Amino acid sequence: MEGIKEAVEYGVIGILVLMSILSVGIAIERWLFFRSVDILSYNSKQKLEIDLTRGLHLIATVGSNAPYVGLLGTVLGIMLTFYTIGVQGFVSTKEIMVGLALALKATAVGLLVAIPSVVLYNLLLRKVRVLLALWEAKNGG
Repeated sequence: MEGIKEAVEYGVIGILVLMSILSVGIAIERWLFFRSVDILSYNSKQKLEIDLTRGLHLIATVGSNAPYVGLLGTVLGIMLTFYTIGVQGFVSTKEIMVGLALALKATAVGLLVAIPSVVLYNLLLRKVRVLLALWEAKNGG
């Protein structure tokens, strides 16, 4: 059952860290693209929209799924706690607290990844809408 502790510590939290890096990396790339894009060079609103929204779905996916990955770590941490109690046959406060702390850490990391990802997605989507509106204004709709 010690493998569950390692799975939560390195597997679940590692996946959440990778998800966070992916989300922030795409957000930075998109923001730099938005700053340099020449909307007047596009003769089609659809082509502009495709270029502007490239990668945004990945940020949204991270934002919506990170809490579930954190929840998986929570469930595994609680399972580890119950298993430890069952195997030892008595309640050790130290063992219970270690398992619960591990579970809560996974939940916290999941939320720390999800919340900024959702905020970044919304900020970038707003910028997409502004750029599309500017394109429409300059091209007569």
